Amino acid sequence: MANQWKKLKQPSSLSISPSCLFLSLLCFASLFLAFSLFNTSPQTTSVKNSVLYSKSCNFTNGQWIYDPSIKSPRYDNTCKEIYKGWNCIGSKKSNAFDIVKWRWKPYQCHLPQFDPVSFLNRFRNKNIGFVGDSLNRNMFVSLFCTLKRVSGDVKKWRPAGADRGFTFLKYNLTISYHRTNLLARYGRWSANANGGVLESLGYKEGYRVDVDVPEGTWADAPSFHDILIFNTGHWWWAPSKFDPVKSPMLFFEKGNPVVPPVSPDSGLDMVLKHMISYLNKRIRPRTTVFMRTQSPRHFEGGDWDQGGSCQRSQPLSSQEVEELFSLKNNGTNVEVRLVNQHLYRAFQGTRFHVLDISHVSEFRADAHPSTAGGKKHDDCMHWCLPGLTDIWNDLFVAYLRNIEDRT
Repeated sequence: MANQWKKLKQPSSLSISPSCLFLSLLCFASLFLAFSLFNTSPQTTSVKNSVLYSKSCNFTNGQWIYDPSIKSPRYDNTCKEIYKGWNCIGSKKSNAFDIVKWRWKPYQCHLPQFDPVSFLNRFRNKNIGFVGDSLNRNMFVSLFCTLKRVSGDVKKWRPAGADRGFTFLKYNLTISYHRTNLLARYGRWSANANGGVLESLGYKEGYRVDVDVPEGTWADAPSFHDILIFNTGHWWWAPSKFDPVKSPMLFFEKGNPVVPPVSPDSGLDMVLKHMISYLNKRIRPRTTVFMRTQSPRHFEGGDWDQGGSCQRSQPLSSQEVEELFSLKNNGTNVEVRLVNQHLYRAFQGTRFHVLDISHVSEFRADAHPSTAGGKKHDDCMHWCLPGLTDIWNDLFVAYLRNIEDRT
């Protein structure tokens, strides 16, 4: 029996007929072709989009991976649009170069890095507007500097009431930033000597917020832009700016004060409702609108005016994220999840999209200017540039691709 088995193991070229050899080669070729189809580099196959931009992929569910192969940032810190307080390389923040070596890796798919040349070609003859507070400017500047690195022929102007804007002339692509803190029009309010509804309730001064009137800086943006990215939130939970006793937010609707007066979180809901209604009336049929979720702060040891700081040199762990941002803990930085509750509720069931950058950013306590921001206190709210908001633009492009795939 052993001899028979030994004999079977010994190959003999004389025992293989030409037809068997041909069939064997054909099977091998088929297997090789099948294997290649599943393993070809994503850059060279049409399989790329179905994997990288999977409609079922949750881009915000993942982890930060340190990638030492990243040798340089996407753009130079000499880009003139970078606000001095955000220029962590120029300010010699100790971990400024390490910040950009952390790469976000979703668990279910791959998040491609922003390709500026592809972006310029894809959005040729388009207008893209960022509407919101300084955190949206953070994202806008990241986009501008990334594009400017590959296309320097730029016209600077202020389209549709923008605070700043640029057209990349070779591509006729315009990007602009429209500054607005609350989305709604607001300004100082003082009691009238002749009295009134608010005066009768004891109010002497505050800020009038017209919930149904968009701030003039962006009122014309919906009819100009093909893509809009909105944000709001930081100013709604800012007692240093809107002191609930000395200078409260007083909401008006249709020109009349809302009575009884409502809290800022209810005021935010009213503004979002009217903003969505305004956009539905003003945007062009094929305009894509995003509401970007809240950008997290990372103050530890107190708020910004209580000695709080952000001295971390690496991203937080998942456990540390929950300790810092959990609604149950109601800590200094809880606003990110509070605001997001209002945003998701307002935009549910609308034709608009939510661009979720919050969870991705909650880990990055290391990516703020901190003491390098040039302020009297640590800046644990804005982000270093180059830095985290570069990843926001990766997410922005991925979300856009998903929307295109569904339409």
